[in-house]
Amino acid sequence: MKNIELKQTESCCVSPSINQKVTMQQPKNKMNKLPVAIIGAGPIGLAAAAHLAERGENFILLESGPQVGRNISDWGHVRLFSPWQYNMDKAAARLLSKEGWSAPSPDELPTGLELLEKYLLPLANLPEIRSRLILKTKVLGISRKDTDKMKSELRETLPFVIYAEVDGIMQNYEAKAVIDASGTWGHSNPLYASGIWTKEEQSLSESIYYGIPNIQGIDKERYIGKSIAVVGGGHSAINTLLDLAQLKESDPCMKIVWIMRKNRVEDAYGGEENDQLQARGELGSRIHQLINSEQIQVVTPFKIQKLSCSDGKITISGNNKEESMDLNGIDEIIVNTGSRSDFSFLRELRLSIDQVTESIENLSSLIDPNVHSCGTVRPHGERELRHSEKDFYIVGMKSYGRAPTFLMATGYEQVRSVVAYLSGDYEAALKVELDLPETGVCSINNLSSKKDENSCSIEPAENSSCCN
Repeated sequence: MKNIELKQTESCCVSPSINQKVTMQQPKNKMNKLPVAIIGAGPIGLAAAAHLAERGENFILLESGPQVGRNISDWGHVRLFSPWQYNMDKAAARLLSKEGWSAPSPDELPTGLELLEKYLLPLANLPEIRSRLILKTKVLGISRKDTDKMKSELRETLPFVIYAEVDGIMQNYEAKAVIDASGTWGHSNPLYASGIWTKEEQSLSESIYYGIPNIQGIDKERYIGKSIAVVGGGHSAINTLLDLAQLKESDPCMKIVWIMRKNRVEDAYGGEENDQLQARGELGSRIHQLINSEQIQVVTPFKIQKLSCSDGKITISGNNKEESMDLNGIDEIIVNTGSRSDFSFLRELRLSIDQVTESIENLSSLIDPNVHSCGTVRPHGERELRHSEKDFYIVGMKSYGRAPTFLMATGYEQVRSVVAYLSGDYEAALKVELDLPETGVCSINNLSSKKDENSCSIEPAENSSCCN
């Protein structure tokens, strides 16, 4: 790994004078020589790196895992129903093509593993990105140099300082701008309807899986012959249920319970045969058929209020149509209730976060899931992603907070606009465009009913029909 030498800058404090304007510009000029720091080397973080590299900008890319796209490895067994043409950033594709890379067929549906091996790993291995990539680097905090959140004087002239743990050793990195593309993976919402994490839920962690397990693969033995509750009302939950139902075909003793807060189970089926995305429509149709055949027990609306365990069996207590109800004899719980952002390492920055969605404040009205689906969120860029903290941006899934309407292609357009702005190309930053099918680009799980048995897909982190 090539060592990256980051130049130090000095903050200055001056008294008002005729020379103040010149003096204040000096640290800013020095700061311009510093890199842009990207946090997270997933699809969106790597896309940001590609745009910076293409524009000849200095940058560093910090990734907490041992390789890029670490989180994708957790759902590498699944197949997106968004084809390759919507899963690749244009700047990244241009850089790869210069090195003789052959793009996958634009109409094929990649698995998570294929996305990683055929696109993200080759992208990270390009010389202009590899030399700026720092792995096994966990960011612990970000601030302005020697300046906490309370201090305003000369704030915008000071560099950012990123405090990170690299192989157990604390390191500091200075940057002129920061792009947080760390995502929301690993920060699941809890089971309880109140949205609060409790000791009861944490004490049962060995029996609870957050996300979509590889039920047909390494996790098969965990669920076969068990009584399983799946919690969540979106496509992630449906993905899980379809895999469990397939496993149940070889073991009729399995019991599958679907718990959600929706008023009607029909609300989860979507457009079915009327959906303009055939794969997504098939997902709704298949789960509809399973419910009608009573292969899955549905409990809705149900608001979980308590978990308890006795003799190795879990009891889920809550309200069903305003009446108390207990679901007894559960062995395993799979949670697909969406995710939330981790702002803990950003406490010393002045963030502009919406109090409802926990998205970027200027985005909230555009992405509110009570109003919008993935297909109706209009394109947006640097201007909508601004915070009170100048030159700090949250992009990708994390920019949407708890809203589940994010698309990978949307994230690519976000970073294109942000990088254009940071490079001084303000006209390009303002010109935000997004080429998507009318219904958006989403993902689903197992579509193997009458087609290729390997045709499966998921939405890895959210509980709606949209994902990256």
